[in-house]
Amino acid sequence: MSRTSVQGRVRLGLKQNLPQFALLVGVNALVGGLVGQERTVLPLLAEHEFALPGYTAMLTFIIAFGITKAVANYFAGTLADRFGRKPVLLAGWLFGLPVPLLLIFAPTWGWVVFANVLLGANQGLAWSVTVIMKIDLVGPTKRGTAMGFNEAAGYGAVAAAAWATGLIAETAGLRPAPFFLGLALAGLGLGLSALFVRETAGHVAHEVALRSRPAAGATHDSANSHDGDLTQRQVFALATWRDRSLSAASQAGLVNNLNEGMAWGLFPVFFALAGLQVGTVGLLVAIAPAVWGVGQLFTGALSDRWGRKWLIAGGQLTEAAGLLIIAFGESFTVWAVGSALFGAGTAMAYPTLIASIGDVAHPSWRGAAVGVYRLWRDLGFAVGAVLAGALADLYSLVTAILVVAAITAASGLDVALRMRETHPRT
Repeated sequence: MSRTSVQGRVRLGLKQNLPQFALLVGVNALVGGLVGQERTVLPLLAEHEFALPGYTAMLTFIIAFGITKAVANYFAGTLADRFGRKPVLLAGWLFGLPVPLLLIFAPTWGWVVFANVLLGANQGLAWSVTVIMKIDLVGPTKRGTAMGFNEAAGYGAVAAAAWATGLIAETAGLRPAPFFLGLALAGLGLGLSALFVRETAGHVAHEVALRSRPAAGATHDSANSHDGDLTQRQVFALATWRDRSLSAASQAGLVNNLNEGMAWGLFPVFFALAGLQVGTVGLLVAIAPAVWGVGQLFTGALSDRWGRKWLIAGGQLTEAAGLLIIAFGESFTVWAVGSALFGAGTAMAYPTLIASIGDVAHPSWRGAAVGVYRLWRDLGFAVGAVLAGALADLYSLVTAILVVAAITAASGLDVALRMRETHPRT
């Protein structure tokens, strides 16, 4: 079948592609749930069952996850551009299938670290491709809305799984019962992706045919002068340092997951040391991704109306305020407020950052640009785990949280100073 005949039946837009878009939202929720099964349980498992010496050793599973996910993100976009979106999505699910079993039967901490290498590959490939496919489907005017739905589904599922596994662990123990949920999620995700998800490469070809210039317009950054194919090295340079909007987004993404890596590893222990039960710890851990997930349903759409830059900068400053409240809090209520504020700030920044990448990048190298952004963003998990673990071992948990709060605030100021507004309507 010729490209012309395929393009003749392809339409861009959320309403025009709603069934497939909704399916991809559901698939990404399953991707998020697979990582959410670890949020409450693994830090407590490291302390109580494996008796690891020090916070840095405990956070090695996040380091392994973050590095692997970052590398998988980098290649996911390029592979999706070259071989199609759906094959990469299926490969991601195949990496995810063994993860719950490894966590259930792990005799040593090394098994847990290896499970998180596979989990990083799963998240890097599957989540990246669902992001790219939604951008493909909706076209240039609704990217923020699309990313809002995508990230809301993913992180809403992270919250639900974190809360559910905390409740399960309180009654049935830290292993194996909490990880049965992950087995069900991985099997369902692979089945839906194989049987019902459709390739979106035709939508990319259609948009390329319609678009005479990148959506951000000629007044934007140097990236917008590149209407055709670029090499991977050129895209990496643009997204890392040459294009100030793309590079500001990349550093902001890294810092967003730096504070997320710290929260993932240290918050369950921080709250448990205050004497809270595992179920209550699970609830507190779930608040931030729950607010983050629901909030993105609104912030993604708002960025399509108001623009990207100030939602990103304001979101990071809000995250920093939430971390400060948690660090100085001494009760469930105060910690819940801080967690909600932390989640609200992330909701403002997270989908908006990805949408800004889509604004600047040309469709022919959009997948690669998203991959480079997500490389830097998810290296933040590893950086945050190393930094937070070292600070907690040398000083205290509170010190680690305060330093990460300061870094997050500085990142928001960098966005305010360096990033240009990227939305084509603004």
